[in-house]
Order: sequence, then C-alpha cells, then structure tokens
Amino acid sequence: MRRLPALLLAATLAGACGAPSAPTPSAGPSASAVPSAPTGSPAAAGGIEFVSAPGIPRLATSTAAAASAGAALSAFGLDLLARVRTADGNAVVSPASVALALAMARAGARGNTATEMDAVLHGLAADAHADWVASLDAALEARSGTFADQAGKPQQVTLRIANTSFAQQGLPLEPAYLDALAARFGAGAGLADFKTAPEAARSAINAWVAGQTEQRIKDLLGPGTVDDTTRLVLVNAVYLKAAWAKPFDATATSDATFTRPDGTTVTAKFMQSGGSLDYAAGAGWQAVQLPYVGDQLAMLVIVPDSLPSFAAGLDTAALASIAGQLAPREVNLSLPRFGTETRADLAAVLATLGMPSAFSASAADFSGMTTAERLFISAVVHQATITVDEAGTEAAAATAAVMAGAAAPSQTVTLRVDRPFVFAVRDLATGAVLFLGQIADPTVGAPAS
Repeated sequence: MRRLPALLLAATLAGACGAPSAPTPSAGPSASAVPSAPTGSPAAAGGIEFVSAPGIPRLATSTAAAASAGAALSAFGLDLLARVRTADGNAVVSPASVALALAMARAGARGNTATEMDAVLHGLAADAHADWVASLDAALEARSGTFADQAGKPQQVTLRIANTSFAQQGLPLEPAYLDALAARFGAGAGLADFKTAPEAARSAINAWVAGQTEQRIKDLLGPGTVDDTTRLVLVNAVYLKAAWAKPFDATATSDATFTRPDGTTVTAKFMQSGGSLDYAAGAGWQAVQLPYVGDQLAMLVIVPDSLPSFAAGLDTAALASIAGQLAPREVNLSLPRFGTETRADLAAVLATLGMPSAFSASAADFSGMTTAERLFISAVVHQATITVDEAGTEAAAATAAVMAGAAAPSQTVTLRVDRPFVFAVRDLATGAVLFLGQIADPTVGAPAS
C-alpha cells in the first residue's frame, strides 16, 4: 500500500439537493497549532470533531471582483478541458472544483510555486486578488431559490458552496494560513486523528463528501490514500440542481439519429422544444443558450460542424465572442438527453499547464501552510459527472489534490443537435463556468427513460 503523503486536499462539486447535509463547520482558528481533541471525541476515535473558534469575518465582496473571478475560472476551465478531452469521446470537467481545491493550496504557497500557480489559475487565488473567490462565492450563493418557470409552475434552483478543513490534531499550521482559509473561503476547522486511525478518518471524510454530493461521489478518498502521514484535508463542496425555465415536454421525446465523430451513427433520445431562445451562428458553428429558472444560470450548447477543429480553437476569446453574439430567436430545438462522467489524474496536466514546481519534492514551497514539514503535490484526482434530461440538470464533481511531505433576423431557426457538441453550465452575471464538456455520443451514460 502506498503511504499517503503529508497533506491532502479534496474538493467536491455536487449537483444535489433534498437530503440533509452535514453541518458546515465554523471559521478556522487563528492559532499556530490545531488543538487536540478531547479524549473520547469523534476525532479521537478516528472521526471528525468540528471545533468552535473565534470567528474570522469574510472579506468584503464586490461585483467587479466576482466578475474577475468568473473570467479567471472560465479561462482555467478551457485550458483544462483542452488537455482532458479526446477527439472522439465524451468529457466533463468542473473548473470550479479543481480551481477551488488548488486555490486553497495556493493560499499557502510561496515563491516560485505561488507564481506558477497564479499563472495557471489566471490570478484567481493570488494574494493581490484575495477578494475574488469570496466575491464569487457570495454571488453564487444568491442563485438558489424557488422561481416560476415559463408555465408559472414553481421550480427549484439549488446552488450552494461550503468549504472546510480537516487537520491533524496538534499540526502547527501558520496563523495567516488559517485566517486566509476563513476569510477567503469561509473554511472552518475539523479535527482528525490521521496518525493513529487513518482509515476511520478517511471513512468519516468520505461520508461527509457523500452526504454533500447526494451519494453521487461515495469514495473520493480511496483505500490507502489516507494513512498516518496525512496531515490536512481541505474540502470544497458546491451543489447544483436546476430546473429549466422552460422544461422539455417528456411526451415529445423521440428516437432519432446522432452522428458520432467517426461518421457512425447511434439512436438517441431527442428532447424537443420550440420558442424564443438566445441563439447565435457563425462560421462553422451554431449555439443556443438554455436558461434555468430564475434566469441567473444557463447552459450554453455549441454545435460545430467539426468538433476537433472547433475545440482546438476554443479559448476565452472565442467563448466570449459566441456568448456576446447570442440574441433572442424563435428556435425549434432538438437536443439529446445526455449524461457523462470523467475521472482523471490531473497532476501531469497541471504541471504541463505551467505549475511544475508544485509537484516537485525539491522545488515546491508551501511554507505558508506549515514549516514543520516540506510539502509538495503528488496527485490531483478529478471526477465529474453531469445528467441532462427534460426537467433540468444535475451535476457533481470531486477533486483530491494529494500533497506529500517534502441583432439577428426574426425568422425561426432550427437547431438539431445531432452531431458532437460542446456544453458549458454558466453563471450569467459573473461568467463563471461551473461545468464544461463535450458530447461525442449521447447514448453513453444517458439518463434512462
């Protein structure tokens, strides 16, 4: 069994609502050492004990800072998808999940390690932009609520964000790092006994994650990933479940042909909708935006003539250009139901993107977290899943970063999404991309009838 290195960060992005979730811990303590748990406490038994501590206020927020964070998140997500996708397969990533996990690590990075991480994250977690994440968090928290759909029926949007930390009892963490976790991320503190009961601690953290993700991610930390060298686990959870502003009529869903990248065809379940939608078209592509109730979140679907050539040129400028060209049109839309899941170790990808020092035992500098041990990131495992059907969208994702010691015409248009396409679930006010992916074959992982 490979020993877990000294520090483990985990981030989860979940699409779920309804079941009770674990309580969010209070803000972390501003102390140089995490206190020991009382004898007989959950932490002492290998579980997690949430401890009270002096409250650290969140940073002041602004709409400008939220928009800057959204732009950085979108840029990072496009960089990530370009290296995770394949020419002929389905893929989904959660830029928010990966970026927030790395952002909590970045708060403790110093020197060249911090500089490289800032470049890869497009400044999202830079010390000079300390209010960006807090502002985006505040903006997204306001998206949840009950809203009337276009038929006047009340529908739900749930988008919630929670951050916390799970620390080894007595670990000497820097006070400034604990304060940054609280002020920027609202992260509280939980005590774990990784040294003497690592499997019990792993199970407790996995149970917290499973509860936050409505059981869609049940074993984020696999067997052997937590042992007596684990020192800290940082967790971010975001929930998303959203109904369409105009639900598709399930009785109109019918079988039709979808052409895969290699020219072969499959029979998929196509949902049908007609009416006014934001639509745009350009050289080699069409796009439509489907709003969720409340008109604050939306899914942008881009249908290129050739997915490989389009994806190769998809960057922040291209995405912004497409979004900027959207305008109301009468659209007859046929969209296949789809669901997909991606799991990947992103360590090599992130190093290639420009942050190799963080993965080097000799070059990494996370001395802003602790000076008791030298830390470096040894793995970043990401898992994301999304399901789209007539009612709306449900999505979940998890990230574990393991750190080791050492104006259009008025006529109606028809858009038949019967070939590979790109999708992005976006927050409209900030532009933040919550989920991003491509569908080459909608019958793989599609929701059941």
